[in-house]
Amino acid sequence: MALDQVDVDKMDEQETAEMSFLEHLEELRWHLVRSVVAILVFGIAAFVGGRPFFEFIMYGPKRPDFWTYRMICKISDALCFGPPDFELMTVILGEQFIVHFKFALMFGIVLGFPYIAWEIWRFVKPGLYPNEKKAARGVVTVCSLLFISGVFFGYFIVAPFAVTFLVGYDLGAVSTPSLSSYVNYMTMFTLPVGIVFELPIVVYFLSKIGLITPEFLKSYRKHAFVLILILAAIITPPDVVTQFLIGFPLYFLYEISIIISRRVVNKQAEKDRLEAAK
Repeated sequence: MALDQVDVDKMDEQETAEMSFLEHLEELRWHLVRSVVAILVFGIAAFVGGRPFFEFIMYGPKRPDFWTYRMICKISDALCFGPPDFELMTVILGEQFIVHFKFALMFGIVLGFPYIAWEIWRFVKPGLYPNEKKAARGVVTVCSLLFISGVFFGYFIVAPFAVTFLVGYDLGAVSTPSLSSYVNYMTMFTLPVGIVFELPIVVYFLSKIGLITPEFLKSYRKHAFVLILILAAIITPPDVVTQFLIGFPLYFLYEISIIISRRVVNKQAEKDRLEAAK
């Protein structure tokens, strides 16, 4: 007689439970290997794109016709601004190749993130109870959307303001940034912002295991606001405008996290109440 899906699921759970520590490490290793391969595939594609692709992505915020500048100018002439005209230079032998490689790696991480999140979920999923798997359904999609949203926010909002401020800051010297410093700043404006946009997911899981409650988050609201401003100052240049451009969305995500934590705690309390009534 053929096994039904329930029997197969039970057998999978038993096999997972019987896996040794070394077997778990071996499984984790293969998840990491596949994630690295995904990053390399997208990174190689970006590298093969060559100079035109690099210039289109990286030099966007330094061009006056960049989407953000055009949209702001359409909204209001008073708010209209654009980046100063500046050239990038290289001072180290092989710098252009190294920078191109860094760009390809960064691009590979951004595009490969949804697959990386899926691999992490595949590793964690067997250790969850059926109700936990059901509650976490769609977590890969949410994680990916939050990360991509953070990267886009950093690229289209933070980078234009930061580039305009940093290059336009005048102390009487000629501003000729190095290509390496420009790309490093662009990386700082995007990848860290994508990571910190994962705050609601982190709060969700910490609330599930009881390490965080909505009361705790609400009681430390003021402290969180200060920490968010400090974090924004770390991942952005010393410009008040760009710091608040990062700080306000993060604080908004913090408030969303309080709502998420409240829902998780309320559902768990309702579940405990029903179990106690049986």
